[in-house]
Amino acid sequence: MVDVDSFIADAREEIADEIGEKNAVIALSGGVDSSTAAALAYEAIGDQLTPVYVDTGLMRKGETDQIRETFDYMDSLQIIEAQNRFLDALEGITDPEEKRHAIGEQFIREFETVAREVDADYLVQGTIYPDRIESEGTIKSHHNVGGLPDVVDFEGIVEPMRDLYKDEVREVARELDLDEIVAERMPFPGPGLAVRIIGEVTEEKLAVAREANHVVEEELEEYEPWQALAAVIGKATGVKGDNRVHGWVVAVRSVESRDGMTARAQEIDWETLQRIQSRITGENENVARVLYDVTHKPPATIEYE
Repeated sequence: MVDVDSFIADAREEIADEIGEKNAVIALSGGVDSSTAAALAYEAIGDQLTPVYVDTGLMRKGETDQIRETFDYMDSLQIIEAQNRFLDALEGITDPEEKRHAIGEQFIREFETVAREVDADYLVQGTIYPDRIESEGTIKSHHNVGGLPDVVDFEGIVEPMRDLYKDEVREVARELDLDEIVAERMPFPGPGLAVRIIGEVTEEKLAVAREANHVVEEELEEYEPWQALAAVIGKATGVKGDNRVHGWVVAVRSVESRDGMTARAQEIDWETLQRIQSRITGENENVARVLYDVTHKPPATIEYE
């Protein structure tokens, strides 16, 4: 395990040395990785840092409001409304890897735009070790590693937590006194709900995925999963009232893990599963079926794409 005090001191020194007297922007998503990186960078270079949260339209319910509340102490925080640009970039794309690359490129372009406005030469990211392992291998490209475009308009990219696992990041977050809602928050993918939608990302699918994920996180909180999610995986026939419908199929997944490299599907009691399906189908007229995924990692990945 990481020596937290030593890591924090070394990370601050690394950030300060690499960026020097120049300015930097940091990709802030609200998850524990980027939030911890932001706290480290803010302490290391202060007003030289501009935290940037990009509302991609692919985020969890209430995410943008939560960001405003949690990071209001950072005066330089910028919130970029970019939903339409991300949906345009994803239009017609069905391949999972192409999605990740499209999202990664759009993220970089958003950060480059802000960087030009604030005269920043560096980009700070909350990349962690599993991101690098999976992107450098053949599992999947993370939007902030393998999903980055070949040409990036930054002098350098700083990744102070590149050698940490998720549980180690949480230890650092606790030592930095980050709010519990951040330090203990379950992982959420950088590409957002786009990787919880099989096939093309549309506004209708996003609306279904966002509400279904909200239900799952609420209902499974007592199980303390490492990660719990809902994915829109296709369509099937169903019955709503007296009418036959061709509605969306939502798969629910809840896993236990230490670092995300492997995971085991959680055993959820039948009553809870029935309550989840009742809420998801009852609160969204376009959902016809709800399934529970019992596959471990491996052979599955935790996310669907």
